[in-house]
Parts: sequence; C-alpha cells; structure tokens
Amino acid sequence: MTQPLIEARDLSVTASGNRIVENVSLRVDPHEIVVLIGPNGSGKTTLLKALLGLVPHKGEVVRRAGLRVGYVPQHFQRDLSLPLTVGRFIGLYGGGEAALARVGIERLAGHQLATLSGGEMARVLLARAIAQKPDLLFLDEPFAGVDISGEAALYSLIAELRDEIGCGVLLVSHDLHVVMAQASRVICLNRHICCEGAAGAVVRDPAFVQLFGARVAAELALYHHTHDHEHSPSGEVTHDHPHEHVHG
Repeated sequence: MTQPLIEARDLSVTASGNRIVENVSLRVDPHEIVVLIGPNGSGKTTLLKALLGLVPHKGEVVRRAGLRVGYVPQHFQRDLSLPLTVGRFIGLYGGGEAALARVGIERLAGHQLATLSGGEMARVLLARAIAQKPDLLFLDEPFAGVDISGEAALYSLIAELRDEIGCGVLLVSHDLHVVMAQASRVICLNRHICCEGAAGAVVRDPAFVQLFGARVAAELALYHHTHDHEHSPSGEVTHDHPHEHVHG
C-alpha cells in the first residue's frame, strides 16, 4: 500500500468553545488531487490549517518524512505601499523565472505586486507554491476572483503540475463544476466528513444532496462538457484536441 504524503487521524479543532472540525480522518497519496468541498463555515480552511500545523488541534497528523509542502492561502494581503516586484517576491521563496514561466506569467517579473489583477496574483502565488517542487500542494480557494474560463485553465494547469512534479494536491474550492472534473477523489466536509469518493459517486450520495440540494446534485451528475481545444496557463486557446470532462 502506498505511503500517504499526509494523514489525519481523528482530527478535531475547537475555537471559542465551538467544534469547527470534528473527528476527521483523511489521507492524501502521491499523485492524487483530493478536492475538499462543503458549505461556507464547514471547516475546510480550518482543516487545512490544522494539517499544516497552523492551528491547535486534537488527534494526529502524520507527514511523510522530509515532506516538502507548497501552500496557496485563501487570502493573501498585499501591502500596496511596499515596492516589491513579482520577480523579487518569488526570489524570496527560492523561485525564479522558471516558476513564473511555468504558470504563464514570466512577462510580469518586473511588475509591482501592488499593480496585479486578482487573476495575475493567483498565478504568482501558485508559482511561489511550486518553486521548490513540493511533494504536496495545499490550495485553499486559490483562484477566487478569476473568471470561469481562466479558472478552468488554471485547474487544468494544476493537474499538469501534479504530473510533472509528481506531487499530491489537497484543494479547497467552492466551484464544483470546475474542480471536480480534475479530482482523483472528493471529500465533502460539514465539520465532519459527510461522504467521499469519486466525483460521480459523491454527487449521488444522500449526504451531498442534503448539503447542496437536489438540483445542484442533478446538474453535476448529468452535465458533460466537450472541449474541442486546450488552454495555455494564461487561458489562451493553444490547439485543437478533443477530450471530454465530466464536470462536478
């Protein structure tokens, strides 16, 4: 059996007397893209922070020896008064032009962080996360504010990076249509794990239907979208290459 990159055993987090995460057990294996979904306030970000050791918790978190982690947080506060270029920012974390080029934004190396759009900043943070070729990527709503076509291209890029680097990915997202198409496994969280498995099975699970509603579940189960082209990391069409995704 494959040794997991990270494993949580009966993980619980309490804040101000409230149980935010309750008895969660999960694992992420090499080369997996595990997508964590759930309603607002379900504990997704708190769970990621507990796995990263950023918040106190009960239970056990076991990381593979020498595990290298890349992380894109849900919110990244930029100091708009601080003169800092994209290239310098990436350099602070041991990255450089190669990481920027891989996510399609090498042209931004000389630009100030303060001038970037939300989509450009999302790519910068992804470049920072992959700069040291991590074993495991934690991505917490990494592309909030990016339009839907750009979001789809970036999630496809994550799948490509997983293959190139050989890393695992634990991804939190609210955009079910986009991310579940890339998922190896989906975990539905509402303080505890309600259901998990392949995307097609999860959207038919009664616990999923109860959380998200029958209409959403039916749309995700039935909707197929056939791509007749591929996108570059910046969202541009590159060449015709038909393939089908099940969106969920």
